Amino acid sequence: MNEQGEIAPRAALVKRIAQELGFALAGIAPAEATEYADFLRQWIADGKHGEMDYLAKNLDVRIDPCEMVQGAKSVICVADRYCSEISNFKSEISDGRIARYAWGDDYHKIIKKRLFELADALRTRFADHEFRCAVDTAPVLEREHAQRAGLGWVGKHTLLINPDAGSWFLLGEIITTLPIENAGDRRETITDHCGTCTRCIDACPTGCITPYQLDASRCISYLTIEHRGMIEPDLHQAMGDWVAGCDVCQEVCPFNSNDSDEIPVHPAYQSRPPAPSVPLLELLGWDAEARQRAFTKSALKRIKLEMIKRNALIVAGNVLAKKSDVKRQIESLANDESESELVRATARQVIAGWSGN
Repeated sequence: MNEQGEIAPRAALVKRIAQELGFALAGIAPAEATEYADFLRQWIADGKHGEMDYLAKNLDVRIDPCEMVQGAKSVICVADRYCSEISNFKSEISDGRIARYAWGDDYHKIIKKRLFELADALRTRFADHEFRCAVDTAPVLEREHAQRAGLGWVGKHTLLINPDAGSWFLLGEIITTLPIENAGDRRETITDHCGTCTRCIDACPTGCITPYQLDASRCISYLTIEHRGMIEPDLHQAMGDWVAGCDVCQEVCPFNSNDSDEIPVHPAYQSRPPAPSVPLLELLGWDAEARQRAFTKSALKRIKLEMIKRNALIVAGNVLAKKSDVKRQIESLANDESESELVRATARQVIAGWSGN
């Protein structure tokens, strides 16, 4: 069916198919360049992206989706909800916590598979147009596009917040040359509801949040998942019991206190081992096979064995202090030549921290 002869308006068609595929939210944004190009360039120049060098690459594409898809007219934005719990999860004192987005299966695969199905469905109707899917790893400013598409607003912690279901969302996009009505209709844009609230800023353990800005190089999620080297000792205590990611800024957000049955959680994100937490002594004893087994279907598989053991050492130092069994294991790791230098050096840092207290 040609463009002129289609029955349903394009935006309604896109949203209907997205809903049938199980996406919690869907909307359309215009394929326009970011309004914050100068800020983004300065943020990169200031090193706020840490070791995430991929954020500095293809910056022209990240700034303008038309550089990714020539002649792009629209950005189809979708979202999966991955958590709806009102009360904060409390781990055992001997456990290391994992961020909620990684409790279930790898969202990259879960979202991308259905994005491809959505793109294929549209391609059968609009064969002359291009559709390119993106989930997190592509150079797309997904939260800004999602905000323009009416999925929510970007909060002070820099995450997308939906007024009915908070910020527990994972995003995906289709950049397309297909013009879609209502794209950029500001009547669909949700205004900022953060107001004078500063709970996320006040609660951040490392102080990496300022209003609508994030110093990713100090964020616990970055430190535990993206940062490949040693973690500065002055950040150890702030890591608390987080071994993979951090949910603090979302846990305190008032918009995450209201459960909404109308916006369901996708079943793929239901908790499975090793989430929601891992016993620290078990984690300190992991080998390559144990890590592979635990992270095979998880978004956390980008964390190398030496990194997760580094994180566990720091958390063990924080929450278990000088318990004899933990102290013996940490001292053993500090002197185990079969371990990487990152693990041994972190163990020595933890031991030095004990002696300094």
